[in-house]
Amino acid sequence: MNNFSYFNPVNIIFGKGEIAKLSSLVDKKQRIMLTYGGGSIHKNGVYDQVMAALEGYDIIEFGGIEPNPEYATLMKAVEICREKSVDMVLAVGGGSVADGSKFIAAATNYKGETPWDFMIGNTRVPEALPLGVVITLPATGSEMNCGGVISRRELKEKFAFFNPTSGFPKFSILDPTVIKSLPPRQVANGLVDTYIHTMEQYLTDDSNSLLVDRWAESILQTIIEIAPKLMDNKAEYDTYANFMLSATMALNGLLAMGTTQDWATHMIGHELTALHGLDHGATLAIVEIGIMKVMREQKRAKLLKYARRVWNITEGSDDQIIDSAIAKTEEFYRSLGMKTKLAEHNIGDQTIDEIVNRFTSRNMNVGENGSITPAMVGEALTLVK
Repeated sequence: MNNFSYFNPVNIIFGKGEIAKLSSLVDKKQRIMLTYGGGSIHKNGVYDQVMAALEGYDIIEFGGIEPNPEYATLMKAVEICREKSVDMVLAVGGGSVADGSKFIAAATNYKGETPWDFMIGNTRVPEALPLGVVITLPATGSEMNCGGVISRRELKEKFAFFNPTSGFPKFSILDPTVIKSLPPRQVANGLVDTYIHTMEQYLTDDSNSLLVDRWAESILQTIIEIAPKLMDNKAEYDTYANFMLSATMALNGLLAMGTTQDWATHMIGHELTALHGLDHGATLAIVEIGIMKVMREQKRAKLLKYARRVWNITEGSDDQIIDSAIAKTEEFYRSLGMKTKLAEHNIGDQTIDEIVNRFTSRNMNVGENGSITPAMVGEALTLVK
């Protein structure tokens, strides 16, 4: 087991009806920017619950934060925050709204030349605005971590940023009943995102962090178990609750205790989103299969553990067991309606070459040991072409 340091200050308020507790979490003296996405919170009743809880508060609304939140959109919110002396940001929505709101909170008080600097330079922002979150879509785990992912479409770029100094939400409210109103596509994206967040921290070197491995395996098995009910719209409250909690636990830092982390699938997937606008979950379902195939020897020990413990595959040679585990994983993604080939999104060699060139120009190797070279990125994408 590797050495580690763990810190997480987020206050999680979990369960049905808990949005009403907002009034006890937010100081009435503060001017609040309420951020949200395309307006679904007006349809599913979440907006009404939030406004009822914050009746009489000084609120400035900012809607229209996109999936894969756009830098230009967020900068409009930043200007409003500066002009109106906003004291706090309250994100109401899914992971994209939470990510975008983290950027708004950090950029408002950023003293550098341009907030894009801390996106590409990993600069810390010590005095971000306080942030609260009401999560409406389980997926990113952004409600309990200090990271976010932002796109800049005119540059065709998408980058992650982390701000452990001041980027954690002060609190996050998770009411599983909001999942009922989500369309199947968003549910599928959330399931895949949760699954692969877990895999990025599990399918790495075998660092003998036994307890953390079991935590990761339990999340993977929970997602596999509840996915059919969620996709068939036959879920009850406890199913929604287990989904929401799994998404949060997959990326709140617990699965990184004593382990190495990969994140190659995410970094490559970000490029597919930047170039073609694919949903984040859709990119992950494709790329991870290619990475598993290319890295099967380096990840051999963990692939065998994954096959036996998660999928209960015990028959055959080690190579056959690994083949079956990769096939089972791909079948699972396809059972959610996910495409697992680039060609199914009309993406071919030109995009593969562009992504390889991007990694090459950045002199960037990826993976838990930095062993995935740009050429191997191209090989992984070719295998899922």
